[in-house]
Amino acid sequence: MASMALVLTVCFLGFFVPAPSVASPSNNNDFLRCLSTNIPSQLVLTPSSPSFTPLLVSSIRNARLVAPATASHPLCIVTPTSTSHVQTAVRCGRRHSVRVRVRSGGHDNEGLSYRSTTPNGEAFAVIDLAKLHAVHVNPHEATAWVETGATAGEVYYRIATAAPGLGFPASVCPTVGVGGIISGGGIGLMMRKYGLSADNVLDASMVDANGNLLANKKAMGDDLFWAIRGGGGGNFGIVLSWKLRLVPVPPKVTFFKVAKTMEQGAVDTVTKWQTLAPALPDDLSVRVVIEKSQANFQSLYLGNCSTTVATMRSRFPELGVTSADCKEMSWLQYTAYIYFGDAINSKPLEALLLNRSTTLGPFVKNKSDYVKKALTKETWKKIFLWPNGAASGQLILEPHGGIMDRIGAAKIPFPHRSSVLYNIQYVELWNGKEVGGNVTPNWIGSLYNFMTPYVSKNPRGAYVNYRDLDIGANKVVDGVISVDSAKVWGESYFGPENFRRLAEIKRKVDASDYFQSEQSVPPLPFN
Repeated sequence: MASMALVLTVCFLGFFVPAPSVASPSNNNDFLRCLSTNIPSQLVLTPSSPSFTPLLVSSIRNARLVAPATASHPLCIVTPTSTSHVQTAVRCGRRHSVRVRVRSGGHDNEGLSYRSTTPNGEAFAVIDLAKLHAVHVNPHEATAWVETGATAGEVYYRIATAAPGLGFPASVCPTVGVGGIISGGGIGLMMRKYGLSADNVLDASMVDANGNLLANKKAMGDDLFWAIRGGGGGNFGIVLSWKLRLVPVPPKVTFFKVAKTMEQGAVDTVTKWQTLAPALPDDLSVRVVIEKSQANFQSLYLGNCSTTVATMRSRFPELGVTSADCKEMSWLQYTAYIYFGDAINSKPLEALLLNRSTTLGPFVKNKSDYVKKALTKETWKKIFLWPNGAASGQLILEPHGGIMDRIGAAKIPFPHRSSVLYNIQYVELWNGKEVGGNVTPNWIGSLYNFMTPYVSKNPRGAYVNYRDLDIGANKVVDGVISVDSAKVWGESYFGPENFRRLAEIKRKVDASDYFQSEQSVPPLPFN
């Protein structure tokens, strides 16, 4: 279960602030001195500190991203405990030509929230928001204000204990930072009933590119508030907190798990699943994890076991679900069980869901696709038999449909809605010989290429929370990101119309492109 879990982040000032250039050592020292004027020294760690490396790797699970020789690492890590600390970091960065990157949970698939892929590139600092993780639940309003550094597990636990009968649709993985989830949309097993995490954001507060606090959506304006709900993390400012709409969950939910080998009809079953799963009742989601030529079906039903079995027997008899396959539990127990499995029987839920400590796993590479037309049985047979070699490969299929069909592609930046049957996450795990090694085994790349005719086209869609630098990276010409280079990956994540709107908003709120990375939305030029 643990390896499976691995697979699983305006008061616009009308003057121009010059974009940072490559910082000199004196700039770096001036930046650090600037931080020290308003941030306690224990909250700013430099590489000379014994705590620097442990903090840097504290939320990294992918060994591929730890200290690679082909990347640059931060000048310092700021661990703010207040809004003013975040404002200081941005203002000092602007003043002394040091950019900042921001992380909330550290699960960034390419590590761009805490590292640069450019060796000896310009200096940057990391703002790690893990200490900003408060969750304030209002049971009467069915809302919660959640700080960006909280993990999904913290959010689930605080909601369920403060307001039994309420929940929130988000990630299967409880250690992911809620800021990262929402910034990219936030898919999960309740999205067919309630939409994405970002669809359920009512308000937010953030620090903009000039270090100003925008305390609510009114201060941001409609465009910026639209952009931060699914437009990717680290593009428009630093979101500090989110006001969430909580959703009703019954006293008991049902989880089932059924495995099918190829000899047991896995190919036929997955072939039918493609069109059946998106058409099931909205409160029933059945996803598939394919590994080692076996399909593992996992469900969440917002109701009891007997109804689950009756529905599956009627709609999907090939799966053969029985009451013995089902487990009834509270929604909070489910959020732990789908990740930790039977460990919930021996450890308290708070020990599992509130634990932020991580274990560095194997090397991992992720890619994603969207499927709009069901694949044939013959195609699935080839996929099931795709050679693994020495690596371990997984496919995770997440069904869409339900309310996802009824939300427009432009409602928020996440565009993958009514035409989508399901999302595919490709995951490859292997034991690298060198920490930070970039050589990926052939399984994921060759299978991704094979899938080209069968997935979304023009552009080939991808999920921004499964960030993938293979799609493309920004090209910087004379200090300016080429919008054409950003379109290559940006239109895959957001679609052409939404990407253009994001670039227009970026021009309004961060014209000098202070918040910049290898896959950051650039400002749309005025010409």
